[in-house]
Amino acid sequence: MRIDLHTHSNVSDGTETPAGVIISAAAAGLDVVALTDHDSTDGWELAAAAAKEHGVAFVPGMEISCRTEQGISVHLLSYLHDPSHPGLLEEITKSKDARLTRAERMVTLLSEDYPLTWDDVIHHVAPGATVGRPHIADALVAAGVVADRSEAFTSILTSHSRYFVQHYAPEPAFAVGLVRAAGGVPVFAHPVASARGRIVGERTYREMIDAGLLGLEIEHRDNPEEGRDYLRALAAENGLLITGSSDYHGTGKPNRLGENLTAPEVLERIEELGTGTQVVRP
Repeated sequence: MRIDLHTHSNVSDGTETPAGVIISAAAAGLDVVALTDHDSTDGWELAAAAAKEHGVAFVPGMEISCRTEQGISVHLLSYLHDPSHPGLLEEITKSKDARLTRAERMVTLLSEDYPLTWDDVIHHVAPGATVGRPHIADALVAAGVVADRSEAFTSILTSHSRYFVQHYAPEPAFAVGLVRAAGGVPVFAHPVASARGRIVGERTYREMIDAGLLGLEIEHRDNPEEGRDYLRALAAENGLLITGSSDYHGTGKPNRLGENLTAPEVLERIEELGTGTQVVRP
């Protein structure tokens, strides 16, 4: 069984619709796929309908953007949580609103040096989608400033750029607690992806585990092998689930569906632990 538990649609920063992600997953020979858009569950209904039609099991999920007190970015995957849980819903709404304000400020700064307007960015955002740097990157590509998203992120949109603006994000342990309260299964996404920026130390792992963290996304292209060894030891020591996935974004990233997979017994355990909603099977 081929299981990929980390993908994005154009509800956040992917380039395909939720249904399109499912169709692509079926074409890639996946048996099970999770949709984990940033701070949003708006794609679940469309993905679930497409999954039934195309013979793929669908795992409802979400990726929550977090930040430590030290300013280190942490991404938390949540599976099978209740999308209407008041506490979690309030927090992700707060984050989405902050992303919008942040994006507007970044575009204002960028417009001082590049031919870029807010309308240019919005053109690349699907209705109701969470606005983020990838959409600004797409607008810069369309304007001929950079060749692709990757170039935008390694130059103009890097966190060290003068155009970069921080946005509100919950602390990781707090987000873990909210996911558990919503009946979800929290998994730390690509924890040692050092090429993306600073990574957390032992203290943050301990705080997240104490708050109810249930898994680590270890098999991911952005986790270096030496870091994976550390994560495997941490998972064994604390009884954490180990997942693997693609972090697929359509044409927005080079990641390919099914390039890393999760074991069937891990999915079974996620289903046992998740009480907020259910896997949708064809």
